[in-house]
Amino acid sequence: MSNAAKTGAVLVVGGGISGLTAALEAAEVGKDVFLVERNPYFGGRVAQLNQYFPKLCPPSCGLEINFKRVKNNRKIRTYTMTTVKSVSGGPGNYEVTLETAPRYVNSNCTACGDCAQACTDEIDNAFNFGMNKTKAIYLPHEMAFPRRYVLNKNACSSACLEAVKGACKYNAIDTDMQAETFTLHVGSIVWATGWNPYDSSKLTNLKPESSSAIITNMMMERMAADNGPTGGKIVRPGDNKEIESIAFVQCAGSRDENHLEYCSYICCMATFKQMTYVRERYPNAKIYVFYIDLRTPGKYEHFREKLRTDANAQFIKGKVADIVAESDGGVTVIAENAVTGEKIRQKVDMCVLATGMQPALGEQGKALGLKMDGNGFVVSEPEKGMIAAGCAKSAADVYTCAQSGTAAALKAIQTA
Repeated sequence: MSNAAKTGAVLVVGGGISGLTAALEAAEVGKDVFLVERNPYFGGRVAQLNQYFPKLCPPSCGLEINFKRVKNNRKIRTYTMTTVKSVSGGPGNYEVTLETAPRYVNSNCTACGDCAQACTDEIDNAFNFGMNKTKAIYLPHEMAFPRRYVLNKNACSSACLEAVKGACKYNAIDTDMQAETFTLHVGSIVWATGWNPYDSSKLTNLKPESSSAIITNMMMERMAADNGPTGGKIVRPGDNKEIESIAFVQCAGSRDENHLEYCSYICCMATFKQMTYVRERYPNAKIYVFYIDLRTPGKYEHFREKLRTDANAQFIKGKVADIVAESDGGVTVIAENAVTGEKIRQKVDMCVLATGMQPALGEQGKALGLKMDGNGFVVSEPEKGMIAAGCAKSAADVYTCAQSGTAAALKAIQTA
C-alpha cells in the first residue's frame, strides 16, 4: 500500500474562503491537509471586500477566526506563493508537483515595517487594483496571514535592496532565495482556485480606459474600505471630486456571448450593497442603475426592495451601449430603455462597471487533467477524488462558498 493511501492526506488548492473552509473541515476530522495558495497571503477575494452578505460584515469578521483555527491546527500545513505544476496517479494515490515562488523574506520577519521605511522604490498596489502605490517590499494588506512582508525584487534598484537588507535587524531579507519545487502524495484534491474580475479593458464599447471616472465594482469595494486607497472615501479617481451622481452598469461582460456567457450571480447584489456605501456618504447623491434583469435570489429580496424605494435612485431596464468621457471629468452613459424605447443619455460624476466573475484556473485546469465545463469552471469528479469548491465550481457569494467548502471536504475525506 502506498504512503498516500495510508495517510489519506487532502490537498486543498486555493486559500480563499472556500479553501480555508474545506481545509479546516477536513483537518478537524483528523485528516492531514496541505493548503496551498498562489498569493503571498490567504483570504482570497473576500479579504479585498469592504463588506459582504448576508450581514454586511467586514472580511475580518469571517477570516480572522478561520486564520486562528488554521494556526492552531497541526494537521494543516500551509504554503503561500505556491502553484500546482502537475498531477499524476489516481484516487487515493495522487502525486502532485508544486512550485513555491521566492518571497525573498524568510520566517524571521516580524512585520515591524522597518524594511518598507527604508525602501525607496514603489510599485502599483495590486491589492487595491492599482489605485495607489505601495513600497516594493510590503505587507500585502493590514490583515495579511501569514503576517510577513514580501519583496518584489525586480522592482528594486541595487541601492534599494541594500537599504532594505540593512534596515532589517532580524536578518529576514534573503535576496538569494530561489523558487522551490516539491512533491506531495495525497488521496484527494479540492480545487478552490477562486475567481478573477473580468478584464474590463475587453469591454471596448464601454471604454473603461477613456476616463478615470469609470471604475469596476471591485475597485469600488476597495475604495469604500477603511484600509483602501482612499481611506473609505468614495471620490472620483483622478481629481478626488466628491460625487453628486453615480451610475452602475450591470452585466458588464456577463450574459454576453462575446465575453462571459453566464450570469455571474453576485453582481446585482454587489451593486445593491454598494448603493448603501454611496448612501452612507452622500445622502442626496443621484444613483442610476442600468440593468438587463435584477437577480437577487431568496434571502436578498428584502434588501433589494428597500433600495428600490430610494427616492434618489433610478433603475433603468436597458443595456448600456456607450460611455462617453466628458471634459469636466465626468461621463455620459448612453442606453436604450427597453420598456419605453427611449434613448437615454445620463451624465454622472462616476460610473461603476459590475464586471463578472471569471474562474481563475481557466485553461490551466485542462493541463492538470481536470474536467472543465465550457465556461472554465471545474466539474467535480468525486469518484476520482477531484472536488471543485466555491467559485472554481460556479459563480457564488461568500455564504454559498463556505457551504461549498464544507461539502467539498466531506467528499474529499471519503476518497482520501
